[in-house]
Amino acid sequence: MVMTEQNSMRKKMANTIRFLAADTVQKANSGHPGAPMGLADIAVVLSEHLVHNPKNPKWLNRDRLVFSGGHASALIYSLLHLWGYDVSLDDLKNFRQLDSKTPGHPEYGHTPGVEITTGPLGQGIANAVGFAMAEAYTAKQVNSETCKLIDHKVYCLCGDGDLQEGISYEACALAGHLGLKDLVLIYDSNEITIEGDTSIAWSEDVAKRFEAQSWNVIKINGHCYDDIDKALHEVKEATKPTIIIANTIIGRYAEGLEGSHETHGAPLGEETIRVSKEKLGFPADEKFYIPEDVLIRFRCALEEGELAEKEWIHRQKEAPLIEQNEALERLLNPDFSAINFPDFTNDKEMATRDSNGKILNAIATAIPSFMGGSADLAPSNKTELKDMGDFPKGKNMHFGIREHSMAAITNAMALYGTVIPFNATFFIFSDYLKPSARLAALSGIQNFFVWTHDSIGVGEDGPTHEPIEQLSQYRALPNFYVWRPADATENVEAWKKALSIKAPHGFVLSRQKLKTLKPKRDFGEVSKGAYIVKKRKNANLTLMASGSELMPCLQAACYLTALGIKANIVSVPCLDLFNEQDEAYKSAVIDPATKVLAVEAATATEYYRYADDVLGMESFGASAPAELLFERFGFTREGIMKRACKLMGVAYREVGLEECEL
Repeated sequence: MVMTEQNSMRKKMANTIRFLAADTVQKANSGHPGAPMGLADIAVVLSEHLVHNPKNPKWLNRDRLVFSGGHASALIYSLLHLWGYDVSLDDLKNFRQLDSKTPGHPEYGHTPGVEITTGPLGQGIANAVGFAMAEAYTAKQVNSETCKLIDHKVYCLCGDGDLQEGISYEACALAGHLGLKDLVLIYDSNEITIEGDTSIAWSEDVAKRFEAQSWNVIKINGHCYDDIDKALHEVKEATKPTIIIANTIIGRYAEGLEGSHETHGAPLGEETIRVSKEKLGFPADEKFYIPEDVLIRFRCALEEGELAEKEWIHRQKEAPLIEQNEALERLLNPDFSAINFPDFTNDKEMATRDSNGKILNAIATAIPSFMGGSADLAPSNKTELKDMGDFPKGKNMHFGIREHSMAAITNAMALYGTVIPFNATFFIFSDYLKPSARLAALSGIQNFFVWTHDSIGVGEDGPTHEPIEQLSQYRALPNFYVWRPADATENVEAWKKALSIKAPHGFVLSRQKLKTLKPKRDFGEVSKGAYIVKKRKNANLTLMASGSELMPCLQAACYLTALGIKANIVSVPCLDLFNEQDEAYKSAVIDPATKVLAVEAATATEYYRYADDVLGMESFGASAPAELLFERFGFTREGIMKRACKLMGVAYREVGLEECEL
């Protein structure tokens, strides 16, 4: 590497980053100094290429920079401070402290400039693919041959651990297949993980892997500024996604620890930092030191970013772009009042997966930004958007059998600004995407998860495909709303409410047909998560149920009247929303004077918050026609009656139709 005047300055800037990160971790006595010190040279040169505006972190046409290795947060926060984002030196000094702006792993919405919450390895790679997919779709809608309103890059910094996680294989294979030319993966190849050298568990040829996935592959010395600069210039002309394999040394310039796995996840120690600074000509005993000339160069991002955004705004104002700007405006500001939701009141019965498919099509027809797809299950999930084309020109996304990356990709798409995504699979396979669903909840991302084949109603496919514990699992997630509508019309109202809540939603839908409930209900209360479907005078029992179990509860209640049990029926399309209601509403729905039996073909233990007893699944399901399984496990009129009688201390007997109160 030729140490030109420019490179000499770059080295000074990189060492500033190194010691800022080291001081940040040392002050907290917790964190990861190794990766920030190894990546510092790349970070400096990337700063020269990155188009962003620290004064407006939400500028639409900015380059996206994702740190998949979220443990390298000391690097992220150091850069954000140096660039001029609202991250102060005091924030660096409060790293990993309670209520600080600089948590241990980056959190979207918590720290200005952080594009998405990362931490679990591999997530950020799939997120970067999602940002690139959102960019590609938006560009197709608003760009013309003469003017590109959307023309930015998506950069992702990742490490060995990210590429070992399976989600990275899923996401990168899809990115290569789609030819996402604006995606750049910068691989910090330091060959170190927590346990030591990567060779103890990993020996694949990463370059060949990415070549096989239709990526450009560039290999560089990650500490050579000219190599880094050349590679970043090359990717600007790429016609497919690019991985820059940067050979680096973890803990670069950490005296006595350079290249050691011991720098990965522990402070270097005061003496090591002092000696390291002294050797590189930095004040040995001064912490959080930033040379003035270094700060001036980093802070150029403020003026350059503001100028880039102003140029983009000026581009938008050109007369020939009226149609493009209108298209962009429709993507940015969807008009939900324009949705013509289907009317299912005259349908006697319909599987909620079928009604959901019609609802998805109605939303997508009215809302240009609404789009999505399935993990190779669209015909079964009923998620095809009719006559709306395939991504990137159209709205149908084909994720292949890649549930985990599908969820992480759509998380990022939801944060991009111009896309409202949904993703779909069988409910049982939601287990594969749970980490990404959890991050959606943590970040408040409005991502819509469509989960069909919701219970033992799956039938002949048997217990491997019959979700039992998943409802409880997702209801336990804070800030995640699980919807299990009892019929098609309730499904419509569920979507209306979900579109108004900035949080992730899971729609758990039946494969089998469900009767449309009669008489007609006041659907206003669906928005509160639970409501009374049938109310009886002098009731002494409340039956709570969701989905397919609501109808047998209604039937059982009619017969129970002959046994002296008068039951109110409560539908619970969204227990999470009901939990948020005030006590007055809850008492109005669940009469405190009644005993409560909850009925759901799942583990359903969460209902004990309200119920005296729960009729749920206490084992896995079985392989048989669905109606036989519901009979076997007690989710029939007779099974519910027996359980209710036991709760009420009433002897059960068979009741004829003539004795019922309909």
